[in-house]
Amino acid sequence: MSNITDISLAPEGEKKIQWVERNMPLLNALAADFQQTKPFAGLKITLSVHLEAKTAYLCRVLALGGAEMYVTGSNPLSTQDDVAAALAEGGLEVFAHHGCTEEQYHRDLRNALSCGPNIVIDDGGDLVHLLHTEMRDLLPGVIGGCEETTTGIHRLRAMAKAGTLRFPMVMVNEADCKHLFDNRYGTGQSVWDGINRTTNLIVAGKNVVVAGYGWCGKGVALRARGMGAKVIVTEVDPIRAIEAHMDGYEVMSMEQAAPLGDIFVTVTGCSGVIRPEHFITLKDGAILTNAGHFDVEVDMAGLRAMAESSYEARHNITGYRLSNGRTVFTIAEGRLVNLASGDGHPAEIMDMSFAIQALSAKYLAEHRDTPAGVIPVPVETDRAVAFQKLKTLGIGIDVLSEEQKAYLGI
Repeated sequence: MSNITDISLAPEGEKKIQWVERNMPLLNALAADFQQTKPFAGLKITLSVHLEAKTAYLCRVLALGGAEMYVTGSNPLSTQDDVAAALAEGGLEVFAHHGCTEEQYHRDLRNALSCGPNIVIDDGGDLVHLLHTEMRDLLPGVIGGCEETTTGIHRLRAMAKAGTLRFPMVMVNEADCKHLFDNRYGTGQSVWDGINRTTNLIVAGKNVVVAGYGWCGKGVALRARGMGAKVIVTEVDPIRAIEAHMDGYEVMSMEQAAPLGDIFVTVTGCSGVIRPEHFITLKDGAILTNAGHFDVEVDMAGLRAMAESSYEARHNITGYRLSNGRTVFTIAEGRLVNLASGDGHPAEIMDMSFAIQALSAKYLAEHRDTPAGVIPVPVETDRAVAFQKLKTLGIGIDVLSEEQKAYLGI
């Protein structure tokens, strides 16, 4: 039975879901197909993804395919209670609350898994972790799952290397139709949506420090430069550092960047990226934000411990006064700034990512003997989504002739 904040919020959530439905043509096409073919008939799917309107529509598409859906959020601050209410009112089992405690968050995860899922759709790896630790009795019923994030794939690869991963997990984040667009253009836009709506400050002329130059970092840096910022990139990977340099950004260590930055965005998937030794050198008024999955990239525990006092400077912004007399600010408690302070990626971007998710889940339902481990999204799935996306955009492309295929050895 669903456990949400307030079912009376459902009408507002329904408006949000209907809005994104109008702007997600790939999922619309899958909804029509799934309604006819029922690829998930008789299967239970537990989904833990940032619970907002676009995710809700994905859940409805999977349900149209015959899945019995159990839904929760993947971050306490990204759940939108009105959307959760709309899903629950529509008959899905939902366990999610905005602003819940860590204890409540893990309770919701366990409740969503208690159905005994056949497929899990994860965002960061918490569902998989619980299944392999506290809820191992449910492992025999799991056909497989999908993982959407860089952070989650790091965790899965570690498990696979250790030989502890007990079922196949599709690496959705590594599909070209996911990371080339969702990570770069989606993160690039949504991060600045979140920062701008929360701070109401100008970006032009400021020093923006982007920690991490993967696909997400590339998008964040690109959009910052587009708004007139002077962009500094920090990296641990020498190849990405050269790439950032040749893309026209200043590249340096965080130690060097800390005294220069006005706004910081961490997008590494790692922990302890901005630490106490950096906090003490920050400018008065520096703003720290995180766009990685977990709230560990900015060392919030270290910042709270060293601050002489803290206060709410503005909704979703906390100021920390340090011993040197300076005040630094964090947005959304160091959690995902684009979701904890905004609505996440644009609908058209998530249409591609969630089409990959839905088709990857379908692949697992149709290939139940897939061995345990991390597996790529089938190339055919990636290309099918790309061709369908082009079709929705009214774009046609060339097709190789038989002679060209022979020349290329295809």
